[in-house]
Amino acid sequence: MSFQRVCAVDEVPTDEALGVTLGDLEVAVARDGDEFFAVQDLCSHAAVALSEGEVADCTIECWLHGSTFDLRTGKPTILPATEPISTFAVEVRGDDVYVDTETPLNGVAPS
Repeated sequence: MSFQRVCAVDEVPTDEALGVTLGDLEVAVARDGDEFFAVQDLCSHAAVALSEGEVADCTIECWLHGSTFDLRTGKPTILPATEPISTFAVEVRGDDVYVDTETPLNGVAPS
């Protein structure tokens, strides 16, 4: 695994997401309570930034059409999205958040 520092813990407000760029990949780092998740920052339905949507109950919502995705699996939980998004490993080290985008956890290649 190849973890990269993406932000400080306090840069991701509780129940929100932060969009970050790692090389050529846009990633949404989401915080649901005390848990951190990383997913591709691109809705599989409308190709808009998921980091601009709401985070709740381990899901992230696309602000444009209301699709939601499970932050753990990347699977859509509310239509109109039907395709999953990439999910990535996250580690919190002290006050920093690290993400590994080398191999998606759910096997879905970033688009």
